[in-house]
Amino acid sequence: MARFIVEGGTPLRGEITPAGNKNEALPLIAASLLTDDPVTLRNVPRIRDVRGMLEILSALGAQIEELDPHSVRVTGALRSTEVPGKLAGEIRTSLLFAGPLLARYKKVKLGLPGGDVIGRRRNDTHFLALRALGAELDASQSGYGLHTDGLKGAEILLDEASVTATENALMAGVLAKGRTVIRNAASEPHVQQLGLVLMKMGARILGIGTNMITIDGVDSLRGIEHTILSDHMEVGSLIGAAAMTHGEITIKNAVPQHLRMTRLVFKRLGVETEVRAEDLIVKASDRLLIEHDIGGAIPKVQSQIWPGFPSDLTSVATAVATQAEGTVLIHEWMFPGRMYWVGSLESMGARLVLCDPHRAVVVGPSQLYGTDLRSPDIRAGMALLAATLCAKGTSVMNNVEQIDRGYEDLDSRLRALGAKIERAA
Repeated sequence: MARFIVEGGTPLRGEITPAGNKNEALPLIAASLLTDDPVTLRNVPRIRDVRGMLEILSALGAQIEELDPHSVRVTGALRSTEVPGKLAGEIRTSLLFAGPLLARYKKVKLGLPGGDVIGRRRNDTHFLALRALGAELDASQSGYGLHTDGLKGAEILLDEASVTATENALMAGVLAKGRTVIRNAASEPHVQQLGLVLMKMGARILGIGTNMITIDGVDSLRGIEHTILSDHMEVGSLIGAAAMTHGEITIKNAVPQHLRMTRLVFKRLGVETEVRAEDLIVKASDRLLIEHDIGGAIPKVQSQIWPGFPSDLTSVATAVATQAEGTVLIHEWMFPGRMYWVGSLESMGARLVLCDPHRAVVVGPSQLYGTDLRSPDIRAGMALLAATLCAKGTSVMNNVEQIDRGYEDLDSRLRALGAKIERAA
């Protein structure tokens, strides 16, 4: 099991280019099964979750060519429609193979999906959407089986604006007979990118980026080449790490249009950023000052569905708040287990109160001190790593495989910004 050894206290400085968007790459890998033609994806992040999706493709029989370290070509002539339980259990987005396999092959068997341990994550919305299109479900303790005589367009009202359920319904609907309307659809940037790629492949879709998507099914799709955008979650994480160390960095190709709410929330925590063309500059500051609400009330950082503040960045925002002068309430309502990691921040010296599984009050600034830590999931792991970078003394971060699932070569890229961080076995 790998670990990071971090000597804190060095400001991050320099330029960095974020990796490709993890949450865009994963559904596009699944979507490659919607055609027999080659699908070429570029700027693919080299992370564990991507490798897991490609391993599932290979197990299904697809041909995978690595054109360079960040480009892959998939040709999907399959020998199986069963996603192995072991591979499915390593990654939550194994669920995304349900829609494409049903659409093309009329059946699929899925092992139980894995992923971050951040509380219960419902799968119901996926299967309710696929049932509406004509699939029959057989659920057991070992996984899910779905089959259909042929998907047919339908009116679908998602019972929650789930990103991956929207993506599954999209991929199933593009080859279903007739018209499909998805209401209460998610509209995050990676959902938009999936829709745009499907349209490039020949799908007929209206409403991308809204909460009502209309799809007119087609008989077949064609192959494409596509370059994945920069990961706005990684950009947000880098903003937090730079601010906590009082450093100044330039994030190249940051896709600023995806960062409006992220920049606004970090500004409330005292972090100043500037957009220059496609780059984002995190400005150096000796003092982070939390902006009070009107009348001096304690402000709140709350996760929201797009275009609100992303749930995946509430962990980093919590860490930043420990270094900002003032008091702030962090409210993460989406996942019941996402906030339990803040006890690790307390062990480093942070002043905070975990009010309940969803809310924490943070009072800053606090001097953090190096200690032994464990990464509980991708985003909390990144938040704790940012804390070690500004802490006094040496920290040992264990279970960094969790961080590797979502961030490519993070230790070496942080070293290029001046961080004192080493990877050890």
